[in-house]
Amino acid sequence: MDHADKVDQDAVLRARTMLLGSGRLSLGHQVEAYRMLSVVSPLTYLPKLTQALLSYGYEPEVRDLPEVRLARHAEAAVTARRVDAGEPKRTELLVRALSAYRYELYAVGRRAEGFAVCEEMAEAGRWGFAHGQVSSSVYGHGPLAAVLAEDGRHQEAAELCGKMVRAARSEGPGKVSFWATVAWAAELDATGRHDAALEVFAEIVDGSRTEVDGEGSSPLAIVVWQLVHQAGMLDAAGRHVEAREARQDALAFLSELDRTGERRSWSNILSWWTTLYALSGRSAEPVGRPSAPAPPFGLPFLDWSPDIKQTYFENLPALEEQVADLRKAATSDPRENLPALVAQHRRLTIRSALYWEKRSHRILKQLRPVFNEGVVLARQLADAVGTDQSREALGQVLTDRSMFLVAAKQYGEAYDDYLEVLDLLG
Repeated sequence: MDHADKVDQDAVLRARTMLLGSGRLSLGHQVEAYRMLSVVSPLTYLPKLTQALLSYGYEPEVRDLPEVRLARHAEAAVTARRVDAGEPKRTELLVRALSAYRYELYAVGRRAEGFAVCEEMAEAGRWGFAHGQVSSSVYGHGPLAAVLAEDGRHQEAAELCGKMVRAARSEGPGKVSFWATVAWAAELDATGRHDAALEVFAEIVDGSRTEVDGEGSSPLAIVVWQLVHQAGMLDAAGRHVEAREARQDALAFLSELDRTGERRSWSNILSWWTTLYALSGRSAEPVGRPSAPAPPFGLPFLDWSPDIKQTYFENLPALEEQVADLRKAATSDPRENLPALVAQHRRLTIRSALYWEKRSHRILKQLRPVFNEGVVLARQLADAVGTDQSREALGQVLTDRSMFLVAAKQYGEAYDDYLEVLDLLG
């Protein structure tokens, strides 16, 4: 199409000259030039403008200006929608732009609009698959699954997660993501389909064990965390014999870690631990609903919506104060207040672990006192009450500390804690 009569040709010439200059253009000047040229040559410049706007929204000077970031990524989304359908990278570019726009909408609390963009991302992925632009039929569906879980729409989230896992399976061995499968198991469990959740999670454990026994392409620590989580799921389902077998298997891997350490070095794998740890505490947290969304436990913290992340950590001081009040009350009436104190302290410990997840070199110093206090409180509860429930609570916090010590590479201490867990739970 000829747009010559609609634009200032001098402005077009200046834009071309700017791009052809020898100096490095700022992103702002690139955006200015691409805006002008996309009018006269949309096929060429709309994709370039989209990419420039995406980068422009991440510039350091707008890091603390959410409305400016939102405006830039909103323009990127509008521009990406205009990219020609024949552009091979259109779907990938559109989903990237929509994802950035969706994130900023949630960051400023506009969840209804953000949800609509998540649905648009999923539709764009389906269109792209049908037109051969992406290889998966569920491309771009991940954020929609996350916000469905946040809104408490677990049945829909479970169905979508299942589609994502089955689509990955159809692509061949090694394509199934640990994260997608854990999310599926978590959402199945949230709907009350506990046996189905156990079946899905067993596939995760079996796959990791095969990798460890074969090429050694999975850390022993991850297998331990998975086995321990599986044991907790089996116990919750009343399958105690299988739960003990899973714990014994975990202890065997812990024994190897204690003797020889990991079979090879690994980069930061804390997300595997914190994701399963947070999921193990979901029952103690408020249930999510559209009017009061909650964390999508079972998904890695990175995939939570930004407003959910912010609220989760903003509530830390109030939770700390609540634990402090219970601690004071427990000194005068331990039998009455210790159970609540142990439970609330565990909630606090889980949030602390998520907070320090990205600081792997500091977790031992920062988190050891928190886990140690949890064990002290649980021992006091077991001594004061002496019921099966109090012993189970002690076994839970000892398990928590053991898995933290695995994350901190203190394998000998982790083994000792977990050995006590097996003795406690009999």
